Amino acid sequence: MLAICPETHDPFFNLAVEDYLLHNRKEDFLILSVNDPCVIIGKHQVVHREVNTMFTEEKKIPVIRRISGGGTVFHDRGNLNFAFIKQSQAGKQVDFRLYAQPVIDFLSSIGLNVVFEGKNDLTIDGLKISGNAEHIFRERVLHHGTLLFNASLDDMRQSIKAKSDRYFTHAVVSNRTSVTNLKMRLPDIKTIEELRESMLRYFLRSISALQRFTLSEAEEAAARSLAENKYQTWEWNYGYGPQYTFKNWFEVNGKACQVHLLVKDGIIWECKVEGTDDIKAAFKKLIGCRHMYQDLLDKFHSEAIPVPDAEIIKFF
Repeated sequence: MLAICPETHDPFFNLAVEDYLLHNRKEDFLILSVNDPCVIIGKHQVVHREVNTMFTEEKKIPVIRRISGGGTVFHDRGNLNFAFIKQSQAGKQVDFRLYAQPVIDFLSSIGLNVVFEGKNDLTIDGLKISGNAEHIFRERVLHHGTLLFNASLDDMRQSIKAKSDRYFTHAVVSNRTSVTNLKMRLPDIKTIEELRESMLRYFLRSISALQRFTLSEAEEAAARSLAENKYQTWEWNYGYGPQYTFKNWFEVNGKACQVHLLVKDGIIWECKVEGTDDIKAAFKKLIGCRHMYQDLLDKFHSEAIPVPDAEIIKFF
């Protein structure tokens, strides 16, 4: 097994490295990375249902779709990300407990009593410290997860929405649970860098033939190209998600109206509004528009659709 600890905190690049190594190498890998603030959504999720996109856009926190399933998680420099990429036996590839066990063993070695709960969570005293997800490619499996060390729990709570009843879809829903950081329980580990180095040393001792590894210039260039052409694109992060119907009430000239949006590939395909004939006609102009706050704001202004700016948030 080869161990990689990327120096960069670029989440687009670090996700692209996992993607690249899964699909282009045959060796087993351990990757330990730390990202700048971002929200990472599961492959089969609807961004606006899971993420408070008004908050993330205001704070310039990118929303990035990963290739694995599961729910939405928050990353920042107080969160340690781990990934295992391994050759696996057909029919036995999806096994969250198997791939999470080495992380549980590491945490036990530094004095933490961590429990595997539910389908893919690690908890301590009933509070979540880690979410895990997996993606299968032929005979290879990518298992990755988070470890909350000193993350901004306030930014996390504001970035991830509470459960919404405005979206109707078969998309995967995140499991909202109470979380905690590990730093207060680890007095001898002061920084996220110390936690990463401690985890790496543990695996170097416990995993046979594990050695440090760095990407070649060509591999790094390939990962950067993947980051730019996939992980930084609107089409992947917002447009890829499952189709959904959105319904909510808003006001025009003091009158309550209900909007029904059908969104496919991130684009509004149908828009129905209960209201006057003029309102109904005006809202048909939203068809073909991306379901994004700034796009709707621009469309309302350019088409003189009489919806106050303060009401646009109700379309998400």
